[in-house]
Amino acid sequence: MIARFIKTTCFAALAATVSIGAAIPAAAQGNPFAKGWTLQNEQSALDFQSVKNQTKVESSSFATFSGGIDENGAAHVTVMLESVDTKIDLRNVRMRFLFFESFQFPEATITAQLDPALLADLPTVRRKTIEMPYAMNLHGVLKTAKADVVVTLLSDDLVSVATKTPISVAAADFNLMGGIEKLEDAAKVDIIPSASVTFDFMFARNADPVAEPEAAPATDTEEEKPAQVALEPTGNFSTEACEGRFEILSRSNNTYFTSGNSILDGKSEPFLISIADIVKRCPDMTIEVGGHTDNIGSDAANMRLSERRAASVVQNLVAKGVPAANLTSAGYGETQPKADNATKKGRWDNRRIEFRVIKGASE
Repeated sequence: MIARFIKTTCFAALAATVSIGAAIPAAAQGNPFAKGWTLQNEQSALDFQSVKNQTKVESSSFATFSGGIDENGAAHVTVMLESVDTKIDLRNVRMRFLFFESFQFPEATITAQLDPALLADLPTVRRKTIEMPYAMNLHGVLKTAKADVVVTLLSDDLVSVATKTPISVAAADFNLMGGIEKLEDAAKVDIIPSASVTFDFMFARNADPVAEPEAAPATDTEEEKPAQVALEPTGNFSTEACEGRFEILSRSNNTYFTSGNSILDGKSEPFLISIADIVKRCPDMTIEVGGHTDNIGSDAANMRLSERRAASVVQNLVAKGVPAANLTSAGYGETQPKADNATKKGRWDNRRIEFRVIKGASE
């Protein structure tokens, strides 16, 4: 009888401790995700590799992400695209503004529903590979796929969920081919339009709220985003940093007007907010806002339109708190095309607003 009692008790205790990455107390029997899990940003990694000029591999990462697994096994990770880290300042700026367009699409999200049956033996085996269906929302496009992930029980309160092999993400699947073309033009390189993504996410079991009666009411703190996640110098920019940023921003072509006039389209706002922030951090410099058009219409009409559009952008930035003394506008009409006006895409590229530093602190 005693042996049977011990055997039965041990079996019940084991069943009660099954979880995605840690032993769950006996009170959590029947729910391997009881209490939930929180992603540990500082202990986790999210990296991607890209290839340019056919053979040169570049590794980059994201610095800021958050997420968790709720008591029903629903997992989610939110990646702040502003936090892309290529280890080179202006390359980060290119990735943010030309590729990810993070001023308009600040986040990427990954969601998955975990099956507790697949992880029931993790406390015994400690490490196993499972197939995980997931959905990813990137650049306004939602796609579903599957990946093999390795789940490793590191301690009673910590679990690692990592890619077994890199996940291929194609730029065309997320409407990012335009970003690829802008990067190629800016850096004068050829880029293979897909990336290999790897991650190693650490999840910690949430604390028992009963054990911390003085704590504030539970909130979804993992969803809170820092006010600034871009990896760049703090304070004001140098002349070189300002010039580099405005050269990149001029390539983005994300300033929109209603057809045939100088009224800014509302979808320009996220981009112009970013522009205003950068101009404010170049306080000793004068920034020219230059308007350009295609060759449809008369030279005189195009010149007037380009002047009005540039002036409209200046007015918008001043309304956002940029000192008027730091801005000037100019219209160039159709005199400085950057593409072939014989094609629709070329005319689109030529209808643009450019930004440049025309006066630095030392001048």
